[in-house]
Amino acid sequence: MTETNQKSKIKNPQSSINRVGIIGAGTMGSGIAQVAATAGCAVKLFDLNQEALENAKASLEKILARLIEKGRIDSEEKNRIQDNIQYVSTLKDLSDSDMTIEAIVENLEIKKKVFQELESYVSNECIIASNTSSLSIASIASSLKNPERCVGIHFFNPAPLMKLVEVIPAIQTSEEVLKISAETIRDWGKTVAIAKDTPGFIVNRVARPFYGEALRIYEEGIADFHTIDTAMKSKGGFRMGPFELMDFIGNDVNYTVTETVFEAFYYDPRYKPAFTQKRFAEAGYLGRKSGKGYYTYENGQKIDGHSELVSESHKEDLQNQIFDRILVMLINEAADALFWNIASAEDIDNAMTKGVNYPKGLLAWADEKGIDWCVKKMDTLYDEYREDRYRCSPLLRRMNREKTLFYGD
Repeated sequence: MTETNQKSKIKNPQSSINRVGIIGAGTMGSGIAQVAATAGCAVKLFDLNQEALENAKASLEKILARLIEKGRIDSEEKNRIQDNIQYVSTLKDLSDSDMTIEAIVENLEIKKKVFQELESYVSNECIIASNTSSLSIASIASSLKNPERCVGIHFFNPAPLMKLVEVIPAIQTSEEVLKISAETIRDWGKTVAIAKDTPGFIVNRVARPFYGEALRIYEEGIADFHTIDTAMKSKGGFRMGPFELMDFIGNDVNYTVTETVFEAFYYDPRYKPAFTQKRFAEAGYLGRKSGKGYYTYENGQKIDGHSELVSESHKEDLQNQIFDRILVMLINEAADALFWNIASAEDIDNAMTKGVNYPKGLLAWADEKGIDWCVKKMDTLYDEYREDRYRCSPLLRRMNREKTLFYGD
């Protein structure tokens, strides 16, 4: 087959996605399988590890049983979802798929190897997607003979509950593959945010200051973990503070993502990791899963042994200072993502509210606080530290000069 014929075929992928193959029966892969099966697709969940397949099947049984107890579904719906999933142990079993979604270890070479084998089994019309959260879709696609069929489809954990899915076209991805992929995920009941194939996509890029600036504030001795977390919850309405969330995610996982994004952005100081998190990860203080992180845990529950280190008279000012600093850094990152055309303003805000449960979209928050406020706050930080980490986004400067807002006048 000539290259021209290959491209012409892949530009007409299966327009109706009915048969879905999922690669990897871990928590994410199993969750995606549940989402697709609930939407009525015939799903094949693949894993080489038979125990992983059995665990996925048992886990789904428990999840669906709880949904029955809560009155969310009935036994007929439970049976329908379960009947829609077939558990398989060879990649060749996915040969009849209209779409496959890979959800395995975040290792580029392993993903490429799997994709190369998979492509030898599936039809030319099959869309091949990766659930990677940080790796280059273009690089993954390059492993295929028909890279036009490859796209990033990034779910958030737990996939059945989280509404957001980032859909990321590589530079090789055909417009038709992008269109069908986005339509399919919407049909599955999810909110789609289209993101450019850059490090971290939307969420893992824009969210970096939530952790990084909190760690910086701690390392400067301005406040302890509890005070910083309390400031973000009480002043900003965040469900969890930065240190609580890092403990929940796992300090090893969060640090690795930070390090990956830092390296991928050619060591831009804005994404520089913190020694505190590195040392906690090295010590095995990983958070809830290890029983100790920034806090101590028993049976997964945080033990609150904190005593206030500041007086009531200073607490209010300190919390405002902490919240303003982290918020403006988040806003600046969101504005820069828009400046570099990573995604639309609406998709950036949807990504943060539906992907990581932020109380407001950051660009809408910028309008509320005032663009002038954002620029002044960033300039104050830069004047104090003289670090490129605190450079103000050109978009914020332009908007402040032109007296415009992200959402209308």
